[in-house]
Amino acid sequence: MDDGPGYSIGELARRTGLTVKAIRFYSDRGIVAPSSRTSSGHRRYGTDALARLELVRTLRELGLDLATVRKVVDSEATLSDVAAAHIQALEVQIRVLRLRHAVLTAAAKRGSTPEEMTLMHQLAKLTQDERRRLIDDFLTTTFRGLDHPGFAGIARSMTPELPDSPEAEQVEAWVELAELAQDPEFRALMRRIAEQIDTGRADVGLRRDPIADIRDTVAPALQSDIDPSSPEAAEVVAVLTSRHRPEDLLDWLDTVNDSRRDRYFELLAVINGWAPPDSLTPALQWLSHALRDRHCTV
Repeated sequence: MDDGPGYSIGELARRTGLTVKAIRFYSDRGIVAPSSRTSSGHRRYGTDALARLELVRTLRELGLDLATVRKVVDSEATLSDVAAAHIQALEVQIRVLRLRHAVLTAAAKRGSTPEEMTLMHQLAKLTQDERRRLIDDFLTTTFRGLDHPGFAGIARSMTPELPDSPEAEQVEAWVELAELAQDPEFRALMRRIAEQIDTGRADVGLRRDPIADIRDTVAPALQSDIDPSSPEAAEVVAVLTSRHRPEDLLDWLDTVNDSRRDRYFELLAVINGWAPPDSLTPALQWLSHALRDRHCTV
């Protein structure tokens, strides 16, 4: 039977919940030193060893490496400094896990091919500067060489700003938006819309966004459930056609009434933490119906 004061390794194991093997490992590496040995050579540990092992277990469960644990228990580094450094490391790991989660979620939803999933992963890993360059290229292509004074503000409002610690849905939205911004067909669509606005084919004045003008003018008719073929609808149409030629307005509606445009702004709102935007589609479809009906009856 062991003699002498202090705790045996078995007693420490029962008190700390660590295994005998783990305590012997820490003891062999000098993290927890025995205070004495029995006549038979068995190690005995004091109460300070119990406290150190409790701290070691906690730090290891929090993911700290053994070298850092040694510095803390030997008072070579303060616990607050170690905790602060570990928080930063954990935040990086959390961001990486969110990125992976978002990519895998998107791949599962879409049934993506390996090539598509690789592209999504690359987009998700872009740095802030790389994301900015991607969007700047898209917006430059959309507005380059056009003189409309409102375009600078519109470009700013179309810029996604992914937070430093985004939620998974924000990362997923970024990946989809980045894919849209690089899609040649979508880029051509947005360029056509900008060109039509710039040339005045749907211009309602320098102070007014034509899309907002149509939305605001048609909104009361939608809320009142006015049939686009009714006489009441003709009054709404008259307001807009007083500012635009009907044939030009129809041409512009055919261009802008594209679900991909709505989708871009839905994704933008998710990324930037904005309230979901109202879809423009109902107003555009209502006006298109009302205009075409009016043309047919003229």
